[in-house]
Amino acid sequence: MQRLLYEARDTADRLGVPVFLIGGSVRDLIMDVGNFDLDIAVEGDGIGFAKDYARTLKAAWLAHKRFGTATVTVKPHLKIDVASTRRETYPAAGALPQVKAGSLIHDLARRDFTINTLALRLNRKGFGEVVDKFNGRKDIARKLIRILHDRSFIDDPTRILRGIRFEQRYGFHIEPRTLACLKAAVRRDALSSVGPQRVRDELHLLCKEKHPLKSLKRLQVLAGLHFIHPRLSLSSAKQQLLAQAERQVSWFENQLPPHRQLDTWLVYFLALLDGLSVNDVHAVCRRFVFRKGEEKRMLVYAASRTRVLQALQKKEIRPSEIYHLLEPLSFEAIIVLKAKAAGKGVQRHIELFLTQYSGTRISVSGDTLAGFGVRPGPQYQMVLRRVFDAKLNRQVHSKEEEVALARDLARKPYD
Repeated sequence: MQRLLYEARDTADRLGVPVFLIGGSVRDLIMDVGNFDLDIAVEGDGIGFAKDYARTLKAAWLAHKRFGTATVTVKPHLKIDVASTRRETYPAAGALPQVKAGSLIHDLARRDFTINTLALRLNRKGFGEVVDKFNGRKDIARKLIRILHDRSFIDDPTRILRGIRFEQRYGFHIEPRTLACLKAAVRRDALSSVGPQRVRDELHLLCKEKHPLKSLKRLQVLAGLHFIHPRLSLSSAKQQLLAQAERQVSWFENQLPPHRQLDTWLVYFLALLDGLSVNDVHAVCRRFVFRKGEEKRMLVYAASRTRVLQALQKKEIRPSEIYHLLEPLSFEAIIVLKAKAAGKGVQRHIELFLTQYSGTRISVSGDTLAGFGVRPGPQYQMVLRRVFDAKLNRQVHSKEEEVALARDLARKPYD
């Protein structure tokens, strides 16, 4: 990270433009909090800086000319956002801002909270100097979340969610005037005036927090959850489910290999929506324009959760039954089911599926069946499934036994 900042310093001096590390990057540096998201502001041509900077780093870069910004990708998970400093005005409450070129101070003044208005000079002359025009360091020391002006939540109501997220992440407090402005914006139903995709993105970030339940509880108190769905609330049972989901996410990350990826935000969002009907979940997905894959995972969970949990409670249930109950569900849905499960037996079934059954493969293939004269069709699928189930149920224990079973099934007439 230091090398990247030194390269930015040298690029800035070579081009003769003032360049700053800005916003959350500086906030977390001052707080000694790990943050691998670098945001760089350029008083001048940000895209030109990004192009030269990327060439120096031998990194990929992508310009967003409409916004005067660019992204430099050093590694798949290490990206540097570069922007020309700018000023913003809001033509209407909740509308996207109108942007034009501005100075560093204009750029800092458009920020959401004082703790995000800090800038760190990257030019060699004054390298490391902190620009703090809005007392951001003082508010960090006092652990306060403070807006820059009284219309902040009206101009951009998503700051309601963002302020709560920062407050709970850092153990800060929303200072009194800011809290009064937030509550006034809630009374005006400000979150309904902003584009639903922007609200979705903030909910996504909130649910990606390490402990999202804290933020959701605070959100319930300050704004309620009706802006997501009219029948959504954070009951004590829902809070218990979210707390259990947090524990199950930790279990998954500790027990499953790294290639088994989990969208943790979706686990918590599924738990939050738990109890809503399929139609209600569908309405939420459509309103906030979730991606098709995300919508599918939510709807499949909503449609099957009760049936699957009831089936898993059977006293005598074979591994193959567990597999076929859980296999159609996403890992995120399965983790929420594990969080909902009342009995240790159901949790154990789910653990076995995740750690053993879901990785099961058989040696019998289409070529094997073709050798036995079985063509693709109903019998073909039946043979493969029967061999697969037999392996799960420990009725066959070797490749030879799998092939022998497939041969026997292939010779039987299929009805």
